[in-house]
Amino acid sequence: MAPSAGHLRPGRYLAFFALIVVVLYALVFFTGGGKPTPKLGIDLQGGTRVTLTARTPDGGQPTRDSLNQARQIIETRVNGIGVAGTEVVLDGNNVVITVPGAQGDQAKSLGQTAKLGFRKVITSQPNAPVAPPASGNPAAPPASGTPSTPPSSGAPSAPPSATGAPSGTPNGGGGAAGAPAQQPPSTTPSAPPASNTPPAGGQAQTPIQQAQAIRQNPDLASDDQAKAQAAQQAALASLTCAPNVADPLEGNDLSDKPLVACGDKDATKYVLGPQFLPGTEISSATSGYDQQRGQWVVDLTFNGSGSKTWGDFTAANVNQQAAFVLDTQVVSAPTIQGAILGGNTQITGQFTQADAKNLADVLKYGSLPLSFDSSDATTVSATLGSASLQAGLLAGAIGLIVVFIYCLIYYRLLGILTILSLALSGLLIYAVLVLLGRWIGYTLDLAGIAGLIIAIGITADSFVIYFERLKDEIREGRTFRSAVPRGWARARRTILASDAVSFLAAAILYVIAVGDVQGFAFTLGMSTVLDLVVVYLVTHPLVAMVSTSKSAFLSNPRNLGLGAVQRLASERKSARPAVGRTNVKEA
Repeated sequence: MAPSAGHLRPGRYLAFFALIVVVLYALVFFTGGGKPTPKLGIDLQGGTRVTLTARTPDGGQPTRDSLNQARQIIETRVNGIGVAGTEVVLDGNNVVITVPGAQGDQAKSLGQTAKLGFRKVITSQPNAPVAPPASGNPAAPPASGTPSTPPSSGAPSAPPSATGAPSGTPNGGGGAAGAPAQQPPSTTPSAPPASNTPPAGGQAQTPIQQAQAIRQNPDLASDDQAKAQAAQQAALASLTCAPNVADPLEGNDLSDKPLVACGDKDATKYVLGPQFLPGTEISSATSGYDQQRGQWVVDLTFNGSGSKTWGDFTAANVNQQAAFVLDTQVVSAPTIQGAILGGNTQITGQFTQADAKNLADVLKYGSLPLSFDSSDATTVSATLGSASLQAGLLAGAIGLIVVFIYCLIYYRLLGILTILSLALSGLLIYAVLVLLGRWIGYTLDLAGIAGLIIAIGITADSFVIYFERLKDEIREGRTFRSAVPRGWARARRTILASDAVSFLAAAILYVIAVGDVQGFAFTLGMSTVLDLVVVYLVTHPLVAMVSTSKSAFLSNPRNLGLGAVQRLASERKSARPAVGRTNVKEA
């Protein structure tokens, strides 16, 4: 037998709900700065979202450990920017960087691999179209007189003196004129090096492997000048130095082999020796303006072992060029004027202030274990974000008003209880969103607002189930007071089943989805759980209180939208035939 409404003690349920609300809003106002606003996504407040897609030399899937390591390094770089509210999260094989506000341009460079290495310059040539050789031999050297060093237009006419730069730093930048040039031998090879041929077995090479085979051929630094020239000319011809041309070797070059790379703002092609000093030996990097040179520079400090290696190399290679190679790009190729001891040196180049700062930041916070392509970069202005937020709130308000009107027309006083329950549910959801933004970094975006709007229908559906069960009980001839506990006992099973299905669907969608769809699934699942809290602790106790009220207005079924059902029950009762015994006498 179902318990009576009087045994429910609705005051206890309502008091417990009030306690939950008080605790939540105490946390909202007295923790985390006390600002009662949820954390908004960039589509609601404006900002920049950059999606970086990892790539590996063999084209395979990156490991989870390498992705986590990359995320941590990028997060360290983000913290170095100093922009509050920035997030770095993994989304499958992607790293998603979200920077709120108007400072998101810096995020676009955070995925730079920052694989810095120091290599000796073997030779260089201007990046100019090479006329096809008359003999049809693609490996023929350039005509006699072609310079092997960059043109003087991109560098000072003479190397600066040793006193023209800070003490302990190399001078010049980008292949300064005056460096000794290594003239190519006159021997013409008859064919490209053998490393250009496909691997045995006919298996196709990835672009990274193809670039490694040509531009990192060991013959580039061979003692056999004819073999070295053949490899150099083939590698230089294969390299395209132009703005916005993706380099497949970016972040994937092999440090123990020579390298052919671009430099001087794509004005020069360099042939470089194997890496003699990795960038991991750098202990600090800062950017600044060099008053003597009149340009922005990056100052480096090496650790103990790096300082010794750099000192030994500069002492043994005076008047030679050393290339500072960042992600297969030569950012500077100064001429060494003398031994540089003490561990301090300087990278010079045609840097803007932003270029110098970005370079110093990525070197300071470490190199990434993977190379990344920027697969998506979205910037939303603050004005557009505000308009999106207003549109989302307007859509939610319209949905609530439609539900309110329907409930008032169809359920009358019970509809008012529905409106009150929805308002309390909204109060609960808002506090939870604010706290989740502080505790786990959850950001509310347009997809999340869509989930909340749909949750209005799920919450209202619970009320409809309950009220329709009450109608069924009254239709069977019971009073409103006796119908409440019986209707609740039947309705709660249906409500639980309905919400369980909705929550399960939201949970599965959250697990298998990525990006904005996860935000939709999260708010939908959260609202479904809070719907049960409101129905159990607010809606049912309020209906029970109304059913036991001694007020004639509250107990009148007509005011509860139950008058038609009660009349139907009375008509059925009066039309039901009397049940009794009939005595029949036999003749």
